[in-house]
Amino acid sequence: MPEVAVSKEEQAYAILKADADKILQLIKVQIDNLTMPQCPLYEEVLDTQMFGLSKEIDFAVRLELIREEDGKVLLDNLEKQLNVLHEASQQHYRR
Repeated sequence: MPEVAVSKEEQAYAILKADADKILQLIKVQIDNLTMPQCPLYEEVLDTQMFGLSKEIDFAVRLELIREEDGKVLLDNLEKQLNVLHEASQQHYRR
């Protein structure tokens, strides 16, 4: 099987995307099993994880590994997915 050459830029974006996916999974698990979204721990984990990802993205942009617009899209997409999760959990807890 021939190796496919992957650029540093593609690798950087893939790593950032994987980190965003990990955050989404972490929050899903937390919502499903551990705490309600109103819990301060939930908010702290979410804020810390999002801050860390935004710093990773800033670093990759400064190294010119990804475009700033791509980093913003990655964060925006994650925030939208997290908002959908949060809304779904809110509706579940209201019942």
